[in-house]
Amino acid sequence: MYTRTALWIRAQPATIFRLVAEVEHWPELLPHYRWVTVLERNGDRKLVEMAAHRDGFPVRWRAVQTLFPEIPRVTFLHVRGVTRGMAVAWSFEPAGEGTLVAIEHWLTLRWPLIGPWAAHAIIGRQFVEPIAGRTLRHLKRLAEAAERAGTTMGTERR
Repeated sequence: MYTRTALWIRAQPATIFRLVAEVEHWPELLPHYRWVTVLERNGDRKLVEMAAHRDGFPVRWRAVQTLFPEIPRVTFLHVRGVTRGMAVAWSFEPAGEGTLVAIEHWLTLRWPLIGPWAAHAIIGRQFVEPIAGRTLRHLKRLAEAAERAGTTMGTERR
């Protein structure tokens, strides 16, 4: 399964990167995230447990988040849950007076007979795409408000 969800945001890459990097604050910023717990932290890497919902249906997973601030890029590797093995990459490409933010997901399920179908039709279409789209729409609102206010709203350390 491969998905790509992208949205143009009228904000600088650094503003959006900070919002994405501070994943432990997502539940405060993104209403569809139930919790994010940092289990381990080592420099630009965090092991996190994340929980969200898709129209009331709960989902939960563990992932390793790795930050590449100089690029900028954020990656996740799911290490526990139904999506174990899924790779996720966030990119931030300057575009005009803003940034094209893209989230890409790759998942191969090695389940007999139904793995590829389940990855694409169920996990990708019913969960990954809707959650990623909602995440980007909320981040767009937050980042654009921060840029208009000339602040790092939602990105300061708490």
